[in-house]
Amino acid sequence: MRTHAWSPLDTNPSRLTPLRGAMAIWSFVLIQALPIVNALAVESKNKADSKGPVENAKPAQPVAGDRFEEHVRPLLSKFCISCHGKTKPKAGLNLAELTDGKIAAKKRKAWNRVRESLETTLMPPEGRPQPNREEVAAVIDWLDASQEKIDCAKTADPGRVTMRRLNRAEYRNTIRDLTGVDFQVDEEFPSDDVGYGFDNIGDVLTLPPILLEKYLAAAGSIAEQAIDLERKAVTSRKILFRAPSSPADYQDCAREVLERFLRRAYRRPITGGELSRFLKLFNLALENGDSYERGIELAVQAALVAPQFLFRVELLNSGRSKSPRSKTPVTIPIGEFELASRLSYFLWSSMPDAELFQLAEDQSLSCPEVMEPQVRRMLKDPKAQAFVENFAGQWLQLRNLKTLKPDAKEFPTFGEPLRQAMVRETELFFGSILNEDRSLEDFLAADYTFVNERLAKHYGLPNVKGDQFRKVSVPGDRRGGLITQASILTVTSNPTRTSPVKRGKWILEQILGTPPPPPPPNVPELDDSKKSALTGTLRQRMEQHRANASCASCHSKMDPLGFGLENYDAVGAWRDKDGGFPIDASGTLPGGQSFQGVKDLKVILDSKKSEFTRCLAEKVLIYAIGRGLEDFDACSVDKIVNAVEGDSHRFSRLILEVILSEPFQRRRS
Repeated sequence: MRTHAWSPLDTNPSRLTPLRGAMAIWSFVLIQALPIVNALAVESKNKADSKGPVENAKPAQPVAGDRFEEHVRPLLSKFCISCHGKTKPKAGLNLAELTDGKIAAKKRKAWNRVRESLETTLMPPEGRPQPNREEVAAVIDWLDASQEKIDCAKTADPGRVTMRRLNRAEYRNTIRDLTGVDFQVDEEFPSDDVGYGFDNIGDVLTLPPILLEKYLAAAGSIAEQAIDLERKAVTSRKILFRAPSSPADYQDCAREVLERFLRRAYRRPITGGELSRFLKLFNLALENGDSYERGIELAVQAALVAPQFLFRVELLNSGRSKSPRSKTPVTIPIGEFELASRLSYFLWSSMPDAELFQLAEDQSLSCPEVMEPQVRRMLKDPKAQAFVENFAGQWLQLRNLKTLKPDAKEFPTFGEPLRQAMVRETELFFGSILNEDRSLEDFLAADYTFVNERLAKHYGLPNVKGDQFRKVSVPGDRRGGLITQASILTVTSNPTRTSPVKRGKWILEQILGTPPPPPPPNVPELDDSKKSALTGTLRQRMEQHRANASCASCHSKMDPLGFGLENYDAVGAWRDKDGGFPIDASGTLPGGQSFQGVKDLKVILDSKKSEFTRCLAEKVLIYAIGRGLEDFDACSVDKIVNAVEGDSHRFSRLILEVILSEPFQRRRS
């Protein structure tokens, strides 16, 4: 007896069972996914093929080539290449490629590391031959001339962002704003991968089979709940449901409902062909004896697992073109609807609202005089809390605090209420700088913070009662700014003790934008035994530990910064002694700057506000565009930083300049 392979479009007098409904949707999704899969393959190839400069970008020329050959190449060959050559370069820094003048002028990231090492005398390491002042000055002069020669107007390249899947936060918020259903993704979906410090990076947001199964199950539950909510909603709020007057009205009602829903789900206008495929699913339910509502529910369920919903697609810009003289891609503005999505997912981690959709429809959103009021409106919206939670939570690594477990014997006062208060303090602090449009300098040297009674007691602050958080002034010699907040101090500690290395590394990475290279292999761990603790403070033991010359160069950058915070224990409480020994919180940074404690350290960091502004600008830009930064992004970052510094370092200026930047507004075709 031959078996009949069931088709999702088969009619049957029995009702459409959940199994058959699921099979119909799976078949539908596969058909819908083919154009996306093909587009991803083409985009991947284009991305690999377009590593070079864009068509209107002239290759950077070697500046004063004779000076490069006379001063720069000899210094690299004499002092650097033996350790940083092509074969297993130390710290992952290959300087052999910088010995070619034409290539060297374009390698900005590598040169920034070389420059920092030379100016602070970190490299070459102690015990190795050292360049004299004249040799170093010649390299710096050449580098300055090289940077000045770059014409940003001619070398602008917005890059290409990989098609991005919605991450967990974006999925939850989009479902909420699209259907009104609050779906708890933390309980259902696996964690998103992280790249460049954030979980919204297109290159790492994969779609494993288990997640696709989770999406299908979630879509069924969400669609059912959404239809139920629509029945109860007042008429003016109904999105998915319009009661037909008779069966003859089913098709018109379904067409109207689905067209409106799909436009919002896909975050752009839909085509007639796209709508007809969903109407087939609706009609399939009717043919199998199901109700009008069940038909709408099935179509909604299919839309929620369609690639056009799950991915942020930017391949539909009709303005794409290629140079008639060259196969090299040119740069183009992204479409208005794509711009609306970039904007809303940047600031809200969710889909555009009706106002953004309308401006995109009018082709006016990209106008600067329209964009700026929209950005300010969006920052005032309660949905901007998503930017605080998702950007600040990852930039400052607050999310890590949820899983940390400080040793209960060493820190008996630490518990869940204190953990939550730590996170809340930093979120309120970040939010106040954003909402009040304060200077970015407050991140480094503010004289206020936000506490409730539990956290105030932890800090030793008087006259704070109750669970409600309030803004309070803090003594500048102990508190003020991010680096003194318990959340930061705890996530940069070990369970049983502080970690000057982690704290120093955090400052280098998140505040100054100069991350140290990975540690060399086979470095022994610091002895944390109680017997070892009796021999001296943590500082004294670490000074012995880092006697290894290969470690000393990086530790000389990290450790002094971390030692400046040694008056805070592993959960951020103030202390004067470490195991009975007086704490020495002094330090000397590479370059000679010295300090005597956290108050002086904050002054030094405040003096580096240009480095901090650039670091934060890079972090915000990465988060906004969903990709890591390349050498060609340096001009865009320079422009953002200059605008922020010219506007009193206001946070709103940073946000606006990121949104108006080439990488945000444009793309390679």
